[in-house]
Amino acid sequence: MRLVRQNDGNDVDGGSGGARSRARGTARQAPAVPQVAIRPSRAARTALVLLTVTALAAGCGEATSTTAKPAAGQQLLKGPAARAMEAYATKLRQEQRARATAAKRWGLAKPPLPAPPAPKKKPGIGTRKGFEVDDHEGLPPVFTTIPTKDKVVFLTIDDGAEKDPAFLRMMSELKIPYTAFLSDYLVKEDYGYFKKMQDRGVVLNNHTLNHRYMPNLSYERQKQEICGMQDVIEKRYGKRPALFRPPFGSYNEDTLRAARACGIKAAPLWNEEVFVDRWDYRELDRDLHPGDIVLSHFRGKEHWKGTMPDMVRRFLKLVTDKGYAVARIEDYL
Repeated sequence: MRLVRQNDGNDVDGGSGGARSRARGTARQAPAVPQVAIRPSRAARTALVLLTVTALAAGCGEATSTTAKPAAGQQLLKGPAARAMEAYATKLRQEQRARATAAKRWGLAKPPLPAPPAPKKKPGIGTRKGFEVDDHEGLPPVFTTIPTKDKVVFLTIDDGAEKDPAFLRMMSELKIPYTAFLSDYLVKEDYGYFKKMQDRGVVLNNHTLNHRYMPNLSYERQKQEICGMQDVIEKRYGKRPALFRPPFGSYNEDTLRAARACGIKAAPLWNEEVFVDRWDYRELDRDLHPGDIVLSHFRGKEHWKGTMPDMVRRFLKLVTDKGYAVARIEDYL
């Protein structure tokens, strides 16, 4: 049983009648007259202006009537909103074709499903029942699922040990959003790798400097670990994170107090964890649910039986088979 608290054409003659009447009469040769420039009278000029205005008001008559109309079902869309909808639908079709091509290239049986638009109204986020600390009021909420009816899950990846270029290409080509929670003792080996990740739209968040078991540390030591990582990410990537995940998912009241003091707004945990060779579940039903947060790690063959792309294939197979899309967690917070 889940224990998540939900907060969620007629022609216009244009003065041509006189021309038709003269055409029906007997044509006569007009006597030659000297070529003299004649300035029209005021009345003639006024009549000419009136005729011009009338023609414009009538939509330029014959030009309109000879314009072919589109076939049924192909009429031009009228108005900015309709054109925007058509452009959006076209964009989605193009993206899905590109995603299908990329899926085949990366060995996926099915292309990932596109995520729905980000909600205009963000769901209310509270701490999951049973995950509170003694005095939790005013502290960052701790949660494993985001309350939503959208059939989406959120992929989060921790620490930073593996720095696989193929993983960056795969996620970019498939357009799979994810969020990273980084620890400096691993990231500092190659800050540039995670800058490339950030340039692809990935949000980089806080997983402490040294990945310590936080409840064993004093408040001041915990604050050093969290605020120190805030400083590193701001210095290297230009922005202090709003999200923090405690190592091992372990925390106490001091952890959350320190996180708040360092500018953290929320502490998302996870409801499922995906590896190269298996899934682990928090819930007894061992299933995905709308809004679930999924955890994985930056790992390679040194740590598990496969690569990061292997992990992504396992993740996407189950998610797609169950009819879920992968969304950006930041769009819902």
